[in-house]
Amino acid sequence: MSFLTRISDIHLDILKEIGNIGAGHAATSLSTMLKRKIDMKVPSVRIVSFDEMMEMAGGSESLVAGVFLRIEGDAPGSMFFLLPIEQAEKYIQQLLGDSTISFRNPPYDELGLSVLQELGNILSGSYLTSLSDFTHLSLLPSVPGLGIDMAGAVLSYGLMEISQAGDYAIVIDTVLNEEEASVSTRVKGHFYLLPDPDSFAVIFKSLGVETNE
Repeated sequence: MSFLTRISDIHLDILKEIGNIGAGHAATSLSTMLKRKIDMKVPSVRIVSFDEMMEMAGGSESLVAGVFLRIEGDAPGSMFFLLPIEQAEKYIQQLLGDSTISFRNPPYDELGLSVLQELGNILSGSYLTSLSDFTHLSLLPSVPGLGIDMAGAVLSYGLMEISQAGDYAIVIDTVLNEEEASVSTRVKGHFYLLPDPDSFAVIFKSLGVETNE
């Protein structure tokens, strides 16, 4: 995958802008659903190895809430949205106005799980739509699955559904903020976009990266 060396900051800036467009759509959807102003930003986009991805999640044994889905179409792959468990609890408590919701030990609150999955669904759908519109690629998300477990288990479970996984992931940092809240409600999570091996070149070719050897 030597074409990775041809990926410049300009290409990553394009992905960041695509992410911010998607975040804007997601924020609009969330604001309508919650009837209060939600702001979302994508401060950075990076390409990392699988080991670095695990490290960013807090290590393989850190407890996370993860939404996983498969991407079909012109550039098949996988997408994860991971939140540290304390961030997931904080945001769902805020959304539902219930400070007793916890994802530390089962059985988990069913409404909380449903809202968490819908949050992941809105965010991932908005990002994929933005990426698809910009690249003119057909990118179709599957119904997302939700897991609360150690990061290593969540990522491994998702990747087990793939016959082969690439060595690299596109990481889209995501920050959610309720603008009108009297206290800080910033929530930071990560999207991990893992194109299947052949799809990485397809995506970056659509962004203008020469992929020929």
